[in-house]
Amino acid sequence: MWYPPKVTTPGNDPVSVAEAKRQCNVLHDDDDALLLGFISAARDYVERCCGTPLAQQAVEVKCDSFCDMARLPIAPVSDVDIEYVATDGTDQTVPDAAYDLRADGLEASVVPAYGQSWPATRPGSRITVTAIAGYETLPASIRHAMLLWIAEAYLNRENAETPEWTAFDALLTNYRR
Repeated sequence: MWYPPKVTTPGNDPVSVAEAKRQCNVLHDDDDALLLGFISAARDYVERCCGTPLAQQAVEVKCDSFCDMARLPIAPVSDVDIEYVATDGTDQTVPDAAYDLRADGLEASVVPAYGQSWPATRPGSRITVTAIAGYETLPASIRHAMLLWIAEAYLNRENAETPEWTAFDALLTNYRR
């Protein structure tokens, strides 16, 4: 079982204020704070919609056993470090050569390397995985969807009825976990 992730090093917003201003056709600096708020809101919305972190960040997740690593709860992932409590009660780190990270886009898993097996853990202890999660380069579809969301929020600052299916939804379809 996986426990809720804890972001230890947050990433930067993947869209700049200058990009948002270009998308919204804003030529002044008066609304920079407003646009910065929209950028953060768009990032939060897209991350929750897709179930993935956008900008690379360090994330710590804990699980009950090594078999849980057949599917990591976060993706995309570029690196992991694994710590556990050994049967004698000491904190240990699994050597990098003992496991393989299989980070295939939106699905990531960690498996023992060929000829290796997971070490024995103290009963009742948790395994801690520290991962570098998020996109190194944000896909163009996600960036464009964020810019559409920001422009819509800038143009319509009050509640409005939204259509059932939009370009925003279409751009994010392939990036949902």
